[in-house]
Amino acid sequence: MDKKSFRSPNHKDSNNKKGFKNFGFIALLILLGLIVFAAYGQSSNKLTQIPITQAKQQNNDNQLSYIYVNSNQLTITKKGQSKATEKSYKDPSASLKSEGFNTNQVTVEYAPATSSSSTWLNIGLTILPIIIISGVIYFMLKSAQGQGNQALSFGKSRARLYGNEKDKVDFNQVAGSSEAKQELEEVVEFLKYPKKFASVGARIPKGVLLIGPPGTGKTLLARAVAGEANVPFFSISGSEFVEMFVGVGASRVRDLFAKAKKNSPCIIFIDEIDAVGRRRGSGMGGGHDEREQTLNQILVEMDGFEQGQNVIVLAATNRSDVLDPALLRPGRFDRRVNIDLPDRKDREAILKIHFKKIPIDKSVDFPALAAKSAGSSGADLQNIANESAIIAARKNKKEINNEDLTEAFEKVAIGPERKSKVMNEKEKELTAYHESGHAIVGHVLPDSDLVHKVTIIPRGGTGGVTWFIPPEDRSYHSLIEFKDILARMLGGRISEEVIYGPDRITTGAGNDLQKAAELARDMIINQGMGKKLRDQVFHIDEGMMIEKIVHEREYSDDTAKLIDQEVEALITEAANRARIVIKANLKSIEKLKDKLLEKESVEAEEVKKLFEGSEMPKAAALY
Repeated sequence: MDKKSFRSPNHKDSNNKKGFKNFGFIALLILLGLIVFAAYGQSSNKLTQIPITQAKQQNNDNQLSYIYVNSNQLTITKKGQSKATEKSYKDPSASLKSEGFNTNQVTVEYAPATSSSSTWLNIGLTILPIIIISGVIYFMLKSAQGQGNQALSFGKSRARLYGNEKDKVDFNQVAGSSEAKQELEEVVEFLKYPKKFASVGARIPKGVLLIGPPGTGKTLLARAVAGEANVPFFSISGSEFVEMFVGVGASRVRDLFAKAKKNSPCIIFIDEIDAVGRRRGSGMGGGHDEREQTLNQILVEMDGFEQGQNVIVLAATNRSDVLDPALLRPGRFDRRVNIDLPDRKDREAILKIHFKKIPIDKSVDFPALAAKSAGSSGADLQNIANESAIIAARKNKKEINNEDLTEAFEKVAIGPERKSKVMNEKEKELTAYHESGHAIVGHVLPDSDLVHKVTIIPRGGTGGVTWFIPPEDRSYHSLIEFKDILARMLGGRISEEVIYGPDRITTGAGNDLQKAAELARDMIINQGMGKKLRDQVFHIDEGMMIEKIVHEREYSDDTAKLIDQEVEALITEAANRARIVIKANLKSIEKLKDKLLEKESVEAEEVKKLFEGSEMPKAAALY
């Protein structure tokens, strides 16, 4: 199929509409000017019409001084007057003498013979207003017709059709996600070589659902499918189906699949399908809810009575848990492709792709950046590449070095430095003690992550940052890891308490306390890591507030009280362990505090040297 046949640009139509609007505006101005001119001209040349006999009598009584003859019209000026005040009409074939005028006692002037040009001018002036009025009426009818067409197209699909774009994306431009690429490559192969699979009884999958966290490349993979498959590719967002009026979304779904069937074999890509595919019967909107009507139509189109259409539906979501079960069953979405955050090897490959068109020098260390960017998505890595290029350009460099790359990584990961924020010496000292408390607890506890950097320069919304990075990617976390992380989070507040006293703690630990409370509650409710509630999970539905109100809590008030007690026990234990570690290593805290006041930022290697001789108290050990 010729790719140009299914690409229909609409910019010419918009230019025509603009042209019609300009023409109508100019026509109205011209018509208004002609009306004003005609009215002014008529008001300035008003003459009193008199009978020819009265004019002849005035002439014979010697009352006239001047007569202007233009065809059969007589323009009369009386004696003592400077301009004509009266007019009369004679027989076109008769002269003034034959009409009885005495031409010897009055000045008579005849108008020159009418030329063909003046005749055409008169005709033009007569016809021009008619043409202008007709044009204005035509424009008004055209506009009304356009509004009617717009109203009729309200229920039409707004999917964009992709075909022969210049900046195509293929699978070579997608690093990592090898399993996901393999699944989608098979879909492309189904469309290119259907007989190959039909010969062994294989059926083309009707739907492929891409599931993964934000930024992992779900839409990028869909664009790669569009670039690889030599078939029409319709793209639409789930929210574009939903309108205020019930039935519009279902109408757009029908129109979309009708277009797809005409262009089959083809692919339909629905981004963020959870906007329209949420589980029905949630108690919101009732059975006539617009979103549910739209979902019902999608279900019918994907697997209804009509079979044998070579139309594959790709959909992407990061909330597969809220999708309707009827949408997820085989026969609709036959395949579910999970796209996870990239591991270390994939992060390095993604960085190399994003830096392919960016000039870099030999100092850039992609393996090191990939190692310390655990938990970063593909979108985060792309942002790091872009930020490093911006930083290099700001410094008027021709190439990006490792220093620019590190600065960009820190900006994306923990926020930009706010060097303009002024802190007095007392606040700087307090911040240094606070961050040193985080660092020493994280350094000493055996199951905590490694200290990567400590700074008292405000970043993002924080007054300082102690940055921990895991040595490797982890899929699972143990109870003792979580307990060490809790103690590390509370290290800043406990350091303030030990150094300044319990009544001089500050608000600087507000964010730490909030995150510690969230982690402790997650350990009890979702991970079953409590002492009294071990191996018990108390699921809380995530979603909108109305859904939480409608759905009944799955545990009693006594259990809720017990959960609060378990959370309190975890926080208290973590605070006590952090207090023991800090009191046993005050000398190391003082060393790091002094270095932070001197340099403001201390890197991992220097922190490690400063903490030589620090000890792990037995009272803080878990095993």
